[in-house]
Amino acid sequence: MPARSYPTARQMRLGTELRKLREAAGMSGAKAAAFLGGERSQISHIEAGRWGVSGQRIRRLAGHYSVTDAELIDALVALAEERGKGWWDEYRGVLPPSLLDLSELEHRATYMRSVEMLAVPGIFQTEDYARAIFVSGVPGIADAELDVRISHRMARRQIFEVDSPSKFEAVIHEAALRMRYGSRKTTRAQLESLLDVCDLPHVTVRIVPFDIDAFIGSAPSMLYAGGAVRQLDTVHVDAADAGVFVDAVPQLERYRTLFGMIESVSLGIARSRDFIQRAMNEM
Repeated sequence: MPARSYPTARQMRLGTELRKLREAAGMSGAKAAAFLGGERSQISHIEAGRWGVSGQRIRRLAGHYSVTDAELIDALVALAEERGKGWWDEYRGVLPPSLLDLSELEHRATYMRSVEMLAVPGIFQTEDYARAIFVSGVPGIADAELDVRISHRMARRQIFEVDSPSKFEAVIHEAALRMRYGSRKTTRAQLESLLDVCDLPHVTVRIVPFDIDAFIGSAPSMLYAGGAVRQLDTVHVDAADAGVFVDAVPQLERYRTLFGMIESVSLGIARSRDFIQRAMNEM
């Protein structure tokens, strides 16, 4: 079969998890390939996400690796068998792959936790606010690309429109509420929209005010996305040019701890809503 030139983050994650299972079993790639009746390159391609792998083969490999975690095996099989295209695929070849991978991550997450320091979370942004963010963050961006990026950002809200949306917890620093993007009118409208988000039953928004002494330093803007099992959790960390996906166990634990620390010094849900209201009135 032809190898994928550009595997998605999901496809690479599946391969990474299969490699972890093989290495935990102390088995070489050559021996794993021999078990499947193929060449060493077969396992290399599968573990790099360049080749697909059937659920049946995953179960065979898991048995060969003496893996007994049935929930993890089922979750990996589900990852392998997700063949349909998502709404984000219409942007493939138009937007950077990392943006599409983020959309897929949000779509498949069982729950999400977001930390934002300097802007309202992208998935909650209004069109005018997002436009101001892109214009200031991507100097010289062409109108056509700008329109596509805004269209994609607005489409990400689809995760809130399904029958059983995943729980979304957002912690936002006061700085993000005070930063003026575009104009006073644009930012005020954004805060008004954020108040509407606060009323969604599956969304919680908490604010970290400037005067919290316990909050020292800064934290990265990030999205922690829960997987079907804990081992498949993923963190998306904002970077200058593109987001970075993190899935190593020690790093996941670090970001879980970081989110807990930031959440612990944030205001309660009702007080946070009042805080946003005041910030909007003062804008």
